[in-house]
Amino acid sequence: MIEAVTDNNLAEVLPLIRRYQEFYNIVDIDDQRNKEFFSQFGEDKNSGCLFLYRNDQGIAVAFATVYFTFASSIPDKVGVMNDLYTAPDYRGKGIGKRLINHCLEFALSKEAARLQWITAEDNVQAQRLYDSLCTRKSSWKVYTYET
Repeated sequence: MIEAVTDNNLAEVLPLIRRYQEFYNIVDIDDQRNKEFFSQFGEDKNSGCLFLYRNDQGIAVAFATVYFTFASSIPDKVGVMNDLYTAPDYRGKGIGKRLINHCLEFALSKEAARLQWITAEDNVQAQRLYDSLCTRKSSWKVYTYET
């Protein structure tokens, strides 16, 4: 079951967010900062929404985050699925695909022209999922300045 994260269930997804950050080798993970940051998103917020997926026992086992930005090249609003994480024991069960489809529906409901995301070059399992969808790979390269 997929649901939007609110103040009432944020504590359930924070351990998954920590594991997601550990997966990407983030140092100095700050649980309080995560709580403050992710509490600003919700279905009724213009900035985006954090969704969690519960297994049949009601335990949060996955999450996805959609942020909104703008692309002057189209020019239009764009949904960015910046985070998608499924606990290792639940991978390969279709949860990621369900979350992506839910994020797409959410982005469409907020009148975004598209939903886009990036992943690490070595995240082969995620790339297999993305390649199985009706998406196209971007020809853009991503650059980052740390500030």
